[in-house]
Amino acid sequence: MVFPLRLFCAVAIAGFIFVDGGGVNIPSTLDGPFEPVTVPFDESLRGNAVDLPDSDPRVKRRVKGFEPEQISISLSAHYHSVWISWITGESQIGYNIKPLDPKTVASVVRYGMIRQPLTHEATGYSLVYNQLYPFEGLQNYTSGIIHHVRLTGLNPNTLYYYRCGDPSRQAWSKVDSFKTMPVSGPRNYPDRIAIVGDLGLTYNTTTTISHLISNKPNLVLLVGDVTYANLYLTNGTGSDCYSCSFPQSPIHETYQPRWDYWGRFMQNLVSKVPIMVVEGNHEIEEQARGQTFAAYSSRFAFPSEESGSSSTFYYSFDAGGIHFIMLGAYIAYNKSDLQVHAYERSNRVYNYTLDPCGPVYITVGDGGNREKMAINYADDPGQCPEPSTTPDEYMGGFCATNFTSGPAAGKFCWDQQPEYSALRESSFGHGILEDIQSNNLIYLSEF
Repeated sequence: MVFPLRLFCAVAIAGFIFVDGGGVNIPSTLDGPFEPVTVPFDESLRGNAVDLPDSDPRVKRRVKGFEPEQISISLSAHYHSVWISWITGESQIGYNIKPLDPKTVASVVRYGMIRQPLTHEATGYSLVYNQLYPFEGLQNYTSGIIHHVRLTGLNPNTLYYYRCGDPSRQAWSKVDSFKTMPVSGPRNYPDRIAIVGDLGLTYNTTTTISHLISNKPNLVLLVGDVTYANLYLTNGTGSDCYSCSFPQSPIHETYQPRWDYWGRFMQNLVSKVPIMVVEGNHEIEEQARGQTFAAYSSRFAFPSEESGSSSTFYYSFDAGGIHFIMLGAYIAYNKSDLQVHAYERSNRVYNYTLDPCGPVYITVGDGGNREKMAINYADDPGQCPEPSTTPDEYMGGFCATNFTSGPAAGKFCWDQQPEYSALRESSFGHGILEDIQSNNLIYLSEF
């Protein structure tokens, strides 16, 4: 794909970042290579990386009984199919929880190309998940009933109206709408694709999502680290640094209601615009018997089966002429990289060397999470760590001791911003892909 990427932040930085792209000539990746640029850190871009409290009306439960909430849309493998997901019933957290029975509430979506009547109907499946801790004093959690329904036989690039719920209970959502992707082909592309990582649920997050909505994307890619529920103990006590504040915790706890808060806050966007998610380290959420990723794998619908995958950690889908391959870092989750809460876009590069036929790499981080952004780079003077100080619990060892090829061969860190790095900066926000063309390759990542 050939496209310009705009990074939207709370504050614009002249020359590099634009909140309003009207009348601005934004260069595409084919205009490079560009001289490496590191945008100086601006303290005003820190924003307010404080989590929304459970008293905030945007995260409180507003439905009654088994009415649907936390409604979201995700794509299936091809344009003619989408998934509708929602939750009914109340979650529970405490010492004596009793899971709800998914069989007691139907999973039905009625839809059509006009608001009334909705002439088509689809049914799906439902589940609940538990987050259990085998330690005295830790509270357990059980979710509401999570519903996933796949709609098929849809027309491309078409507006559909829908409502979801259980007709036998007269428990319906309001009528909402979504637009399908263009037909797959080399000349058909979504107008705008939003990219975000490290989202969380802070006041910065609310700014990011407000700006993202104003850019009217056709699709949202969330490339890891969703709610940051794992920065909390099960009693709801949170910290920007879990290991610093809770070193004696017998297991890395989570506060699962943060997932419900996040789903309620995000509904205004993702009930209308499809969101595709891949896991990050904050979704590991280990619990009893070594189970991991329960919330992530249960709450989102993934086109895994449709795309030939057996896992929620990797799958693929089409969005017009783009074929996305979503590869999570934890399919064999004994390896991990340090988190980078910042943005970086590369020139076209292959094997650390500029190459006009090479792919473009984009690292996206800090959509607003409470861990805050990264402001130092390993190639800054005095910032390169000693190799022995970089243990990795998932690898069971240390990071590689040097680069094996390219201009930095034999070194543990670069001594300057690499020439393949076109632009990097520290702020919170999101990116927009637009003016997309064919026959090129891009890698998106959140580390």
